[in-house]
Amino acid sequence: MAQAVEEWYKQMPIITRSYLTAAVVTTIGCSLEIISPYHLYLNPKLVVKQYQFWRLITNFLYFRKMGKFHYVVLVSVVKGARSTLGDPGVYLSNVPSPKGSEAIDLDFMFHMFFLARYCKLLEENSFRGRTADFFYMLLFGASVLTGIVLVGGMIPYLSASFAKIIFLSNSLTFMMVYVWSKQNPFIHMSFLGLFTFTAAYLPWVLLGFSVLVGASAWVDLLGMIAGHAYYFLEDVYPRMTGRRPLKTPSFIKAMFADEAVVVARPANVRFAPPADELHRD
Repeated sequence: MAQAVEEWYKQMPIITRSYLTAAVVTTIGCSLEIISPYHLYLNPKLVVKQYQFWRLITNFLYFRKMGKFHYVVLVSVVKGARSTLGDPGVYLSNVPSPKGSEAIDLDFMFHMFFLARYCKLLEENSFRGRTADFFYMLLFGASVLTGIVLVGGMIPYLSASFAKIIFLSNSLTFMMVYVWSKQNPFIHMSFLGLFTFTAAYLPWVLLGFSVLVGASAWVDLLGMIAGHAYYFLEDVYPRMTGRRPLKTPSFIKAMFADEAVVVARPANVRFAPPADELHRD
């Protein structure tokens, strides 16, 4: 069993393996209180005023729900109640993290499964031989999600809802599910053996399931928005205009040495000679 898991892990493509490893290590580290989630969540004020730029990345690595009391305190900090709480770093360090059965929730297992599955499917199929393009897709999605939360936090009547979104890891995972469903719309799927549907409806089925298990619909909807933005700019808009606005920058391509995709030719297949040789004969 251990050897099978090791082989499965080693066979993952590089981006999927790296992201899954970082997510698991970060989430387990927080559960064991080695890392504090209060040093990871997205807080625009701490990013801008205290230059804590790592929060722009670490909020995509934490995949667990917070306890109710943790949640209330974090929302207060995000909404700017620093005058009431004082220094949040000192105050929050004394708040215990949830333990026991509370530390394991269905939503966490749900999103980790889909991270491993659909991130791997995209990188191995749609982005096969294009690791730089796949990395750029994740970078684009993370930027769109962060921008939506930052802008939404400034809009009256919506700021309270967006202030509750302090981790965007689940949204990024849902974006990958959405992109995969758009690129493979006719694949037949089954949900827990209850009913069948085509992959085009997968995001909506999962959205309904998330609501049933008590997750926020906002989180998955943000992922769908980011996924549709990428799908439109990468697949639809180029077919309409012939221009590709999401062309991967050269400096990102230089970071990855993509291997050429080679299709093996069967031994019993022979190709015809070039046409000019036939005319000479």
